[in-house]
Amino acid sequence: MRISFFFNLLATAATARAAGGTVWVTPHESYSSSVGVLGCKVDTNRIAYWPASVDCNNICVSLSYEGRTVHLLRIDQSQGAHDVSYDAWNYLVTGYSATERPTAGGALAMEYQDADPSACASLIHTDGGKLPLSAANSMNYLASCLAHDTWVGKNHLLYNILDPICTWGNDEICILDWPTANQAKCPTQLGTPSALTTTPVYNIQYGTGNKVMASNGQVVASGGPSINSPLGLGEKNGGRVGRGDAVMVVAMSLFSYWLLCWI
Repeated sequence: MRISFFFNLLATAATARAAGGTVWVTPHESYSSSVGVLGCKVDTNRIAYWPASVDCNNICVSLSYEGRTVHLLRIDQSQGAHDVSYDAWNYLVTGYSATERPTAGGALAMEYQDADPSACASLIHTDGGKLPLSAANSMNYLASCLAHDTWVGKNHLLYNILDPICTWGNDEICILDWPTANQAKCPTQLGTPSALTTTPVYNIQYGTGNKVMASNGQVVASGGPSINSPLGLGEKNGGRVGRGDAVMVVAMSLFSYWLLCWI
């Protein structure tokens, strides 16, 4: 418990420094969004699941480790951890996609920096790079953004899709006449729970690198060989994992195991 309290203090201190700092980053397997961002219209392999509530302006963050950097959409709120998509974590640690050379491990200290939303434009797969939100379930978040001059308030699209993993609803754009109305109008009745099968969301399975459907866990593509013996990978080559990186991954994994036993 004492160790948990210590890491909570570190997380709180890091979060308070909104512009940037050091955070202990852990891998996250399953896509989710507490504000209803639709996973079928963003890159679910580049998501930050962080403790602070989702902001209307600072939705993009850069994360760096051992000379490698990724940009992440910060569109979900965690219960206290600084999680990121497993594929992003795997790349930062090893230099490989998790589908190519998956590995396992725990929290690692990484450097983050708030970034302009334009830096995450390639992660949003909509016309104009506008944030895709659920017309039925994102209104509380969107209303808070529309109440002020914010990036999300000016750059969003509403869809008649009910859930972040896009299994229910209709893949159609809705129109909101704000502030006259607080409910969007869609071609099909808003919130109709039709089964949606044309816009699947995929997760990358932790440890295996398998590509699986978020809706039912079905494997659609197998991952590459796992990094079972990091010490045998040799030195860095084009940003790939090196001996020092591998030792750090192993050390942190052993340290995490020791903490669990000690607590």
